[in-house]
Amino acid sequence: MSELDVVLRGGTVVDGSGGDPFVADVGIGAGLIRAVSADRLSARRVIDASGQVVTPGFVDLHSHADFTLPGWPAATTQICQGVTTLLVGNCGWSPFPVGDLAELRSATAFFDPDLDWAWSDVDGFATAADAVRPAVNVALQVGHSSLRLAAMGGADRAADAGDLDRMAGWLGGTAARLLHGFSTGLIYAPGTYSDEAEVRHLVKAAAASGLLYSTHIRDESAGLLDAIGEAVDAAAAAGARLEISHLKSIGPVDHGGVPAALELIDEAVARGVDVAADVYPYTASSTTLTSRLPGWAMDGGPGELLRRLADPAGRERIAAELRAQTGILLDPAGVVIAELGPGRYADAAGASIADIARRDGVDAAEAVLRVLEAHDAAVAVVNHGMREDDVIAALRHPRVSVASDGWVLKPSGAGRPHPRSFGTFPRVLARYVRDLGVLSLPEAVRKMTAWPAARLGLTDRGTIAPGKVADVVVLDAERVADTSTFDQPWRLPTGISTVLVGGQPALDGGEPTDVRAGRVLRR
Repeated sequence: MSELDVVLRGGTVVDGSGGDPFVADVGIGAGLIRAVSADRLSARRVIDASGQVVTPGFVDLHSHADFTLPGWPAATTQICQGVTTLLVGNCGWSPFPVGDLAELRSATAFFDPDLDWAWSDVDGFATAADAVRPAVNVALQVGHSSLRLAAMGGADRAADAGDLDRMAGWLGGTAARLLHGFSTGLIYAPGTYSDEAEVRHLVKAAAASGLLYSTHIRDESAGLLDAIGEAVDAAAAAGARLEISHLKSIGPVDHGGVPAALELIDEAVARGVDVAADVYPYTASSTTLTSRLPGWAMDGGPGELLRRLADPAGRERIAAELRAQTGILLDPAGVVIAELGPGRYADAAGASIADIARRDGVDAAEAVLRVLEAHDAAVAVVNHGMREDDVIAALRHPRVSVASDGWVLKPSGAGRPHPRSFGTFPRVLARYVRDLGVLSLPEAVRKMTAWPAARLGLTDRGTIAPGKVADVVVLDAERVADTSTFDQPWRLPTGISTVLVGGQPALDGGEPTDVRAGRVLRR
């Protein structure tokens, strides 16, 4: 064996397979794992991993960092969690293809994107992402809402044959070599305007190109089971691999719904449908405040919504429908402002809709509309609407991965973003492995590494084995913990000392380095 670059000496290897841990040296050379040995290995650099755990780098199947990575390629919040690969383009949104740029920018403004938009298609975006030398690997998906905007604008109408052909065309050809998946976000306009036939047509095109189908399903509350059924039927008809994003049952009336959803997944798998899901370890979601509105209110995009709010009759119609959903889809005390730009409510980050309503002397529906119109309808919120037993049920299921649904990459900033961007993976290891015993350490690591890598078809990473890409994490199983909270989210986790990306040190001695060895993954 040629001389190794790095040896991780004497750590407890949890290799991602779900098998028993074992003590070994892990030898790395030329970006690959070269040896996993009970014998002592030598190398130009030796990192003492004794008393610590060595795992594969974590693979996050649900990220929106395509909107923020070009502006912060160091991806500090991810490296400090042990994340080495991100699947982006989820929930129907990707920064490409670009038709009407102003329309796409407006629709995705709630991500607070840090982009120069100097591309029109996936090739251009991939080139731009590689050029900034990301610290993490990136697997791209194209989003249905972005496709729909580029093909037919933001109108609430059915796709005609030409629209379908244009959207399907972006899922094949040379673009497919850069794509790993196609995603839908069927609660977000304009994706919500699609019918089942449109979705099936596009899932079939995606499957023909070998792409994963990731979906934020049409309903995560009372209609949860029907929405899962729609996704499973589309995947079954197309022969697609299906990933149900951030599985949850949201709203007090519908708490306890996840076990039944998992039964549906099991039944589909028994019929031969390749379906799995992912979950984040929190009882709050994060989304755009416009997702609480009736779908028709977003017809034509945020600009048209603002025009409707300026019309007394249109405003009252929206408010009336919001009032009807109060306590169901809208919990005024549970919906908390996370991020918003300059404007009347610029100081409201961390305040709930109920807080704002009391401050203004109005009801919750009117408070929602005031915040939206004062901030160009670009308002991100945290929604405290789930129950922990549903989270635990999902975490325990063997076909469910751990994923963050995050997009904040900077270690400090303004607002109150969801702590999942900072602590998802350490939180699972601390709370659900060490503290509650919901998962064993090998099973938790499998759900963060080999299993999500397999969903993506990434055969070259996800386990600690000779020949695999040397994306590797060294952590202290007794100290690893998330420190980010809803009140103080801008905190990095503890207990992770080393992260290698392609064999290069992205985190060394617990501190981020200037080394950025990630890349956009091609198929």
